[in-house]
Amino acid sequence: MIKRLTRRNLEDAGSSGSLNDLSFLLIIFFIVIAGFNVNKGFLMNLPSKEKPIVVNTEDILKCSLTADGKILMEGRETPLAELSSRVDAKLKSWPNLTFLLTIDSECPYQNVVNVISTIRKLKVENFSFRME
Repeated sequence: MIKRLTRRNLEDAGSSGSLNDLSFLLIIFFIVIAGFNVNKGFLMNLPSKEKPIVVNTEDILKCSLTADGKILMEGRETPLAELSSRVDAKLKSWPNLTFLLTIDSECPYQNVVNVISTIRKLKVENFSFRME
């Protein structure tokens, strides 16, 4: 009796296992190189660690935002339109003015954005804020 040699079917080299690996690597590659449009928000320059800024306490202009969105400047309620003119007048008399904004944690976010954008338009160089 003659035995016939039968060949086993070899698995295809291009089977789905290696294609899955390749597709996974391509997906990762395209995610890494893709450019995403990210909202930048407020860009503020932070002081460097090497040169700390010393602020004179007499040059600090204190302003606070209450929970209902009112602006209190030096203890008096100030509308947003008047805030710009008052800060500009102080800035002319105090060139090293530091604007300190104290924000109530319940204050609406839009009011905070409005005050910060007003201060940025006036080009106040020293700006600080804190949450209560």
